[in-house]
Amino acid sequence: MISDAILKPLASWTSIDRYQDEELPCLTVIFKSGGCSWNQCLMCGYRFERANTKNQEELLADMRGQLRWVAENYHRDSYAIVKIFTSGSFFDPREVPPAFRDDVAALFAGKVVIAETRTEYVEEGALTSFREALETEGDAALLVAMGLETTNDYIRDKCIHKGLTFDDFKDAVEIARQADVGIKTYLMMKPPYLTEREALADMKTSIRDVIPYSDIISMNLCTIQTRTEVEQYWKQGSYRPPYLWSALDALLSTDQYVQCDPVGGGKRRGPHNCGKCDYEIVDAINEYTRTGNQIHLKRCVSAGCECVEEWNHVLENEEPWCMPLTK
Repeated sequence: MISDAILKPLASWTSIDRYQDEELPCLTVIFKSGGCSWNQCLMCGYRFERANTKNQEELLADMRGQLRWVAENYHRDSYAIVKIFTSGSFFDPREVPPAFRDDVAALFAGKVVIAETRTEYVEEGALTSFREALETEGDAALLVAMGLETTNDYIRDKCIHKGLTFDDFKDAVEIARQADVGIKTYLMMKPPYLTEREALADMKTSIRDVIPYSDIISMNLCTIQTRTEVEQYWKQGSYRPPYLWSALDALLSTDQYVQCDPVGGGKRRGPHNCGKCDYEIVDAINEYTRTGNQIHLKRCVSAGCECVEEWNHVLENEEPWCMPLTK
């Protein structure tokens, strides 16, 4: 049951997303939840966003109020896909009361639902019951989205503090498959402490490694979120977000379709080049993500820019354990 109180989620928006070679209207919602149980990832600002509640009953009422706002502001016929995010994990029962998941399934029954969670909360019973509730109306599908970030356990531990291993991810994938649930894998381009060259090489390797385990792969380009450790490093000149040239290189390194939403692209806190070519490349990446056609990416590479030389210099000369060569 959706609460009578109306509380806005942290964020919500609509877009066009690609799913199984179709371009479909998508609703994205970020719910303010009980808070991430891990709460240690160096680049994540959502871990500071949590409902100001004292117990599970208050948390449930708060989240139901947010769901009511979504129901009243987005007509069901206006979207076919729903992407659900929280402060941490949608399937963590302490962060998101199970009764709220039932409400979510009732509202979004018949839709393609992609819900983000950490690997330790991928449990067959919870996934099966949520998927079956979605399937009570129309052709629904459920995918769990997990932030693996990289297939390199050392980088994930030392550069992100993610608190899981590649084997943990593989185990979660197996459980999800048993529940007849799809997999969306998030990878992170350039976590802190890596040079541009190391970050690009790691992304190319990670994309190849996760293909057998993923229905959808999404490459996230690291941005500077407030109150994070990465922001501290950035302010002292110890970190630079990835070049957009690196994003193009990674996407063109494989025939596998890889989604990418260059959040903050062209801005100092986001992935950027010199400022002259940034927005053209951001538009090309968005077009590629929507259509799956690499021609948009190749057009930018062919057009080039004077900052390509700078990017190549950084790739060749930036050394580990040193300050970045550029801002």
